[in-house]
Amino acid sequence: MAVKIRLARRGRKKAAIYDIVVADARAPRDGKFIEKLGTYNPNTVPAFIDFNEDKAFQWLMNGAQPTDTVKAMLSYRGILFKKHLQIGVNKGAITQETADQRFNEWKEAKDAKVEAKRQQVGSEKEAKRAAALEAERKVNEARAEAIRQRAAEKAAANAPAEEAPEAAAEGGEATEEQA
Repeated sequence: MAVKIRLARRGRKKAAIYDIVVADARAPRDGKFIEKLGTYNPNTVPAFIDFNEDKAFQWLMNGAQPTDTVKAMLSYRGILFKKHLQIGVNKGAITQETADQRFNEWKEAKDAKVEAKRQQVGSEKEAKRAAALEAERKVNEARAEAIRQRAAEKAAANAPAEEAPEAAAEGGEATEEQA
């Protein structure tokens, strides 16, 4: 029986979430599986990958073949590197302590790199948000200024019209007094 580590689709249309499963190669994609290892959500930046690394490593060492996508995920999380080191330990090329040390160093470097990517994406998102707020503030100020100008023009247009009847009334009173 050929065993594969592959993705099983779930979720709604155009918003897929995948389960990482161990299944018989003959089983349908979303059908019967042996064990669920975790989940994969490609809709986030960076993509969210959560699975039981120990179980995945155990299945790889027992001969399960990952699909191309799952192989990329296992490589990203260091499971294939761990398998490579374990094969070296089994052959006697390195000791278990050396293999664990190399894996831990690699894992720390990878985690730092992923965290830096998350920080970068977050800061870029915050910068875009700040720029959008600044642009909106400028537009609002321009609108407020335009409204003030229209109100001033309207007041200026109404003011001479109001002053003319007052001047005429004052002029009329002066003529009556003179008479």
